[in-house]
Amino acid sequence: QTLKGSLDRLLTSVSSGLSPRKRTTSQCKSEPPLLRTSKRTIYTAGRPPWYNEHGTQSKEAFVIGLCGGSASGKTTVARKIIEALDVPWVVLLSMDSFYKVLTPEQQVTAASNDYNFDHPDAFDFGLLAHTLRKLKLGKSVKIPVYDFTTHGRQKDWKTVYGASVIIFEGIMAFADKELLQLLDMKIFVETDSDIRLVRRLQRDITERGRDIDGVIKQYNKFVKPAFEQYIEPTMRLADIVVPRGGGNMVAIDLIVQHVHSQAALASAHQAQPLPQTLSVLESTPQVRGMHTIIRNKETSRDEFIFYSKRLMRLLIERALSFLPSESHIVQTPQGEDYEGRTFHGKRITGVSILRAGETMEPALRAVCKDVRIGKILIQTNQDTGEPELHYLRLPKDIGEDHVILMDCTVSTGAAAMMAVRVLLDHDVQEDKILLVSLLMAEMGVHSVAYAFPQVQIITTAVDKKVNDLFHIIPGIGNFGDRYFGTDAPPEWSDEEMDEPSY
Repeated sequence: QTLKGSLDRLLTSVSSGLSPRKRTTSQCKSEPPLLRTSKRTIYTAGRPPWYNEHGTQSKEAFVIGLCGGSASGKTTVARKIIEALDVPWVVLLSMDSFYKVLTPEQQVTAASNDYNFDHPDAFDFGLLAHTLRKLKLGKSVKIPVYDFTTHGRQKDWKTVYGASVIIFEGIMAFADKELLQLLDMKIFVETDSDIRLVRRLQRDITERGRDIDGVIKQYNKFVKPAFEQYIEPTMRLADIVVPRGGGNMVAIDLIVQHVHSQAALASAHQAQPLPQTLSVLESTPQVRGMHTIIRNKETSRDEFIFYSKRLMRLLIERALSFLPSESHIVQTPQGEDYEGRTFHGKRITGVSILRAGETMEPALRAVCKDVRIGKILIQTNQDTGEPELHYLRLPKDIGEDHVILMDCTVSTGAAAMMAVRVLLDHDVQEDKILLVSLLMAEMGVHSVAYAFPQVQIITTAVDKKVNDLFHIIPGIGNFGDRYFGTDAPPEWSDEEMDEPSY
């Protein structure tokens, strides 16, 4: 019964043509990029992939399906496409993460290389379709982490957020009817069977701890028959067949051109006045004097910390003025009534973007009694340039609170936008989020304000430029390194949190 149910999901007749289906992504040409460097193009000024220019949920992400035999080079092709696309907000989803959890009996079978991992029944197609559907809608998902050595899922799952483009790769990527309907482009990677066998031997022996006899046994018993029965027939469903895998740059360039013409990529919106949601601390002689000290590269660490803390206190005090309040009458010790103001809301919660944002917590605690604190760690992936969520700890029921989101410097705004998106995914209302930062670049201000028009932005100063390394110019340097007395590689930007939390 189980076998029949799983087979019912498969395409029973791959030779029959598929009726054309409407594209789910924008047909409009993409606007010129905001910032182009020698390595990639950054669309930071436009909305992140979850929103369009009208402030509503954007159209569905563009999904590329990559199918091919085991060790055919699917992952290599996927990474070459990501590199050539030259845009952020790309998610790579691998079918290998969605193997089913084995029973104890199946574990024994797998240990002796007698379990068929190349059969459709080995995959959790239900979870895979659910995950891909949510990603396509721009929602956050949790991805299982599969351990090929133990043939099981690890305890901790990886959180992935929505993207403009999703690349889904796997040996059975075209085998399931429901999955096939979610794909906007279908690519089959065709590689000679001898080459695939050699690659599989190298991979399974060096990376997965298998022995050569076991790998060959598994290949002849399961991998080769599965390719002939389930995988190779789906080649005729592909829109594009890529011979020779990742080495075929002509095919990859054609694929990238098509994706650029079909996918809704963010556009630049920088030539606009600073948004009304931005509040900049008045540049009094005191404020400008403190900026003079902390911007000076000759300033000692002790002085840098001291004057940064003074600015943080002023910044937090300013942010509190944007919280809702209501009239409240109290009686003074002289027996007279005094009509004052009191906070009108459930709670105030502070959330720091690690690690530099943590330095603002003492200033918040000093002015808000019993304030709750949450933490978010976002790192920039050095290969893709995308911000990635690595750590999250938020108070319970944060969705009812007004949240002060703290980050010391905001250059492109990528990390701040992801942090806001995380808060929204935890049911915090957009108009209850206040982003506070000591220093911001105009690019970051526009990015956050355009993506989240109801978020209040409060800072002590706004600088005009960001260089090719995403440093704010004239800037303040890497705030975390100057504050904590650590060193960072010169290519890190002001807002990248690539260090572990402390």
